[in-house]
Amino acid sequence: MKREVHSALVVCTRRIGDVLLSTPVVRSLKVASPHLMIDMLVFEGTQDIVSTNRDIRRIWTIPEHPPLGTHLRLLRSIRRRYDLALSVLAGDRPTFHTWVAGRYRVGTLLPDNKSWWKRKLLDEWVPFDNLTTHTVSMNLRLLEQLKIKPFGTPVVSWGPEDEASVHRLFPRMRDPRPYAVLHVSPKFSYKTWTLAGWIALGRWLIDHGMTVVVTGTESAEAGYCEHVIQGLPNAVNLVGRVTLPALGCLIGRAALYVGTDTAVSHMAAAVGVPTVVLFGPSNPVKWGPWPKDFPPTTQSPWQRQGSQRQGNVFLLQGAGECVPCLGEGCDRHINSLSECLQQLPVNRVIQAVETMLAGRTFRVLTRGCV
Repeated sequence: MKREVHSALVVCTRRIGDVLLSTPVVRSLKVASPHLMIDMLVFEGTQDIVSTNRDIRRIWTIPEHPPLGTHLRLLRSIRRRYDLALSVLAGDRPTFHTWVAGRYRVGTLLPDNKSWWKRKLLDEWVPFDNLTTHTVSMNLRLLEQLKIKPFGTPVVSWGPEDEASVHRLFPRMRDPRPYAVLHVSPKFSYKTWTLAGWIALGRWLIDHGMTVVVTGTESAEAGYCEHVIQGLPNAVNLVGRVTLPALGCLIGRAALYVGTDTAVSHMAAAVGVPTVVLFGPSNPVKWGPWPKDFPPTTQSPWQRQGSQRQGNVFLLQGAGECVPCLGEGCDRHINSLSECLQQLPVNRVIQAVETMLAGRTFRVLTRGCV
């Protein structure tokens, strides 16, 4: 590094996936300086994704819309507490928090006239690119200012208690018979695939000798996961029953993962499981799951259009001239559906699954806790 640094804060006050994709910055800092004490500042409700990350000493949390008193208490607690503070986000509040916390401040900013005051708060900054650079690559550009070698794979971690909790719910996790994880319900409706598609895929996997484990979020559309389970009576139902670290352990031992554009799909890609991810309106260049051990020196593993494979990830994109539209569903709100995903036929998904499993001997993978 350019200066002596004993403590650092990484600011990522956004969604769970954003927090996960900021962990390569943390890992790179820790590898460069093993003595470095690294904390993170994240939104309440997103901290579980890094709660067992051994690179992180402490996690500060703040509500997305905090009361004034809560915000002031946080500011007093972090004021000039760190030798180095980094913001992976170009927003007003993350930049302000970085300025408050660090004696030396580095962040990403939009290169526009409106950001003039934020540039005054930072010692160094890099231009934020929201279209042609992957989020992982964008975050790692902060380290160029500090002359630190980048490590690109997001860090997914769990502990013995997480493994034990999954095993209690799914005792067959350690059996020789392979299992596939289907994460069927993203947080937002515009990223969902069809019920019929999930059920047909699950039955195909069962017919081909695999145990099917269904996961999802309780906050998803009412009844969606329940209908999938009803259509797959032989599947293991873990919907809403496992924490994010425990889910990482579950996926880490799977023979296959299939999901849509969610933080959980980023987890699957990072642990190295054969991963099929269904993409609709989102920009793959920016948000495609980062394959395990993919070189961090490129702008993105993915092109903007077309189904494609990189390493352990097959990114299956819905069809249509408008894809990816970068919108939140065809009606442009998070609760609307995306026709490119609704029209994605199960046979295309099965073909992608066959591609990822070709030549593999089905067995339980023996990845240890990270």
